[in-house]
Formats: sequence, structure tokens, C-alpha cells
Amino acid sequence: MRILLTGGSSFTGLWFARSLAAVGHTVVAPLKGMTGDYSGLRGERVAALKRVAEVVEGCPFGSATFQDLASLGSWDLLCHHAARTGDYRNPNFDILEAVTDNTCNAVTVLKALLAHGLAGVVLTGTVFEQDEGAGDALLRAFSPYGLSKGLTWQYYRFLSQTMGFPLGKFVIPNPFGPFEEPRFCNYLVQSWFKGEVPAIRTPLYVRDNIHIDLLAASYAAFAGDVPAQKGVIKLNPSFYVESQGAFANRFATEMAPRLGIACPITLLQQSEFGEPMVRINTDRVDGAAFGWNEAAAWDAEAEFYKTRARS
Repeated sequence: MRILLTGGSSFTGLWFARSLAAVGHTVVAPLKGMTGDYSGLRGERVAALKRVAEVVEGCPFGSATFQDLASLGSWDLLCHHAARTGDYRNPNFDILEAVTDNTCNAVTVLKALLAHGLAGVVLTGTVFEQDEGAGDALLRAFSPYGLSKGLTWQYYRFLSQTMGFPLGKFVIPNPFGPFEEPRFCNYLVQSWFKGEVPAIRTPLYVRDNIHIDLLAASYAAFAGDVPAQKGVIKLNPSFYVESQGAFANRFATEMAPRLGIACPITLLQQSEFGEPMVRINTDRVDGAAFGWNEAAAWDAEAEFYKTRARS
């Protein structure tokens, strides 16, 4: 298929582009800015993206440039992965501004794409939005950012039902792997490189972590199925379902022999309970179905951090 993929400069976006290209699709990846605007880790991702996709610069979703792109050639699938994130943990995150960005001129864009053969749309969701996954309490949004994602989904589902195109929702849990933003796993590794013992402050939260290459393989398979469906379909890929303390121990156990250093951790007595205790996805991913190798995924994770430490 010829696929229009937004959000390709993100951690997950790059891996989705790689997997879509690996199974034979042509990926066109419009970027909000110019390639020279991206530096650091995002700049590295853009450079990697250009090796697997046709990158279109200065083309934010819904803009006049994006509308022109939608009107060129034929399109089989829109994979709308881009979303306003900003400071996504900020309690003052502007929900309505984010939804406006995520849906900018969506009707005009979709009409242009449908006129050029569009057979379906894939929208990326998150397990942290309202009414997603499974948990031990009401499935509320974790944050204003999560709420904005849920409202964005409601809008595209409405458009699917009123404009008549197949819609797939791919719900992301907690992916980790090469090119990830410096968050939990990076904190662990950087602490070990410094000879420090990282402290896990919320070891009791039960979450759903997944290797990024396995998540991306699942995404490519799901995207390929959407055009053949009618109405709305959804996938909630799941892999390591366990407490964050257990996942930290798993990560340390896998990294120690690969990094060649001690990887101790300290599990603190949890005192923060501002998030739901349990929020997980529900569709267990079978790695064997994709020819995926778990040991190789851990190898790639360690090599990514070792390479960055040497540079």
C-alpha cells in the first residue's frame, strides 16, 4: 500500500515506519518542521526515518501543504500517529488546543484522501486515555494529555461513521527500546553507567511494557488488516504485564550481562498513588507470529545504550 504516516519523527513513529516499509508498503512521512530543525535524539530519528520513508518537510497535519499532499497521487491508508504532546505530564496541558491540533482540517484532509482512493485510517491511541485497557478502577484518563487523546479518538470515530471509511485504533502501552526518549529505562541505564543505584519510587503500579520492535511489527500487521474491515476495529497489544518493580528487576537482569556492569536497583516504599494501580492492555502479542526474537531485542537495547555511551 501507499501509506501516509504522520508523527514519523517520534520514537514509536520511526519504528512504525520501519515495520511498514519492511513488509513492503511505501511510506510517505510528512514532518511538521524542516529536517534541519531537528537535533539530538529526534534528529537521529529523522535521519533514520529518511532511510525507510519519503520525508516531506514543513507539512504539519491539516495545513495547506498537507492538504496539497493529500491531493497528490493515490493513497491507500492514513496512519495518523502525530499528536500534540508537549509537556504531557503537566496538569495544565491544554486539552482543547491539543484536540484542535490533532483534528486540524480533518474533514477536508479525509475528503481529499478518499477522492484519491483512501481505503482506511489507523489512529494511534494510548492505554492512558479514558475507557482504554483494563484496570482495577474506573478507566479514567491518567492526565489532561490522556483525555485529549480520548477526545481525539471520539472525533475520528464519529467521522468514520459519518463519512464511511474503515477505522482502526492501535492502543500503545509502555514501549521501550532504541531511540526511546530519556525516560524510565534511560534513567536506569544512565544510573548504572555512573555507578549509582537507581531508585524505583512507584514499584507497585502494574503496567504493560513491550519491546518497540515487537510493538511495531504488531502495528504493521494491524494496519494491513484495516482496509479489509468494515466500521471500527481496535487492537490493544500487550506483553510484559507486571509491577514496575518487577519490570525494573527484569530490565536489570537482562542488561547486566549485556552491558558488562552491575545493574542494582532499589525498590522504595511507594507513597505516590495519583495514578490507577493497574492499567494494562488486553491483547497478548505472539512474537513467534512475526519471527521476533526476544533475546535479539534485548541485545539491541543494550547496544543502543553502549553506542551512545561511547559517542
